[in-house]
Amino acid sequence: MKLLSVNVSLPREVVLNGRTVMTGIYKQPVGGRVMVRALKIDGDGQADLQAHGGACKAVYAYGFENYAYWQTELGGDDFGFGQFGENLTTEGIADDEVHIGDVFRIGGALLRVTQSRNPCAKIVAKMGVKDFAKRFIASGRVGFYLGVIEEGEIGAGDDIERVMRDPEGVSITEINRLRNFGHDDLDGLRRALRSDALAPELRQPFEQYLAKARALAAGPSPEGFGPRGD
Repeated sequence: MKLLSVNVSLPREVVLNGRTVMTGIYKQPVGGRVMVRALKIDGDGQADLQAHGGACKAVYAYGFENYAYWQTELGGDDFGFGQFGENLTTEGIADDEVHIGDVFRIGGALLRVTQSRNPCAKIVAKMGVKDFAKRFIASGRVGFYLGVIEEGEIGAGDDIERVMRDPEGVSITEINRLRNFGHDDLDGLRRALRSDALAPELRQPFEQYLAKARALAAGPSPEGFGPRGD
């Protein structure tokens, strides 16, 4: 497994649906080595800190193998590293082989997988395809976010070493399915929730799906025996 490129960008203005907004989606490759910090890579920035960044979304990785798929799917041939807004363009790591909680050593940094990616309107605007978000999710080629356990320098050409595999073994492909299509897969949701690395952004809705299922299974309270206030 190999790191092909490290990509960063500072937020810039773009016009989206007639409005001027800030976005950091236009990542460009970095020359040389760069420091991975607790919340981001040096030189990188997120415009919307409610949707991007933070301890569970410090770094986003996407497989170069997916580029060929999207070039065929979208009819493009001019994709460069960072095309999908990823910080790390990787080789040899498929989403169905990466699990929530897996820990990877890349250069001097130690990183842990926290969640899958759901695309926002800004990547849709960049790709210029109206239904790109839907197609991205349906493809299962979504990539994954990482939290930083140990800060350190990384650079293109570094080996990617998996130093710990999460015992629950819930893959990014499975998380993408549970997140978008598998709200009634109670066993799958329980497995995902057993990983302490699962990001709060997914933990909360997964717990809500389970609670709703339990409530439906319990059925309505018998008349006259419902909950009452004190």
